[in-house]
Amino acid sequence: MPQITKDMIIAEIISIDENLAAVLMASGMHCIGCPSAQGESLEEAAMVHGMDADKLVDTLNEYLATKAN
Repeated sequence: MPQITKDMIIAEIISIDENLAAVLMASGMHCIGCPSAQGESLEEAAMVHGMDADKLVDTLNEYLATKAN
């Protein structure tokens, strides 16, 4: 199972599983379709949106773990 890290690019994260876009949006990150998402890391995007990157990583990895089970 792939693991999400905060240095991964948003587009790379979504390429692992398209449903991760919905997880990000539910967490308050609504910039998924933004051109910046193609080259911005999760940590950079979290900083711009005033979010905790580590919490987002945990949420995304929990989703992937649940899906794997």
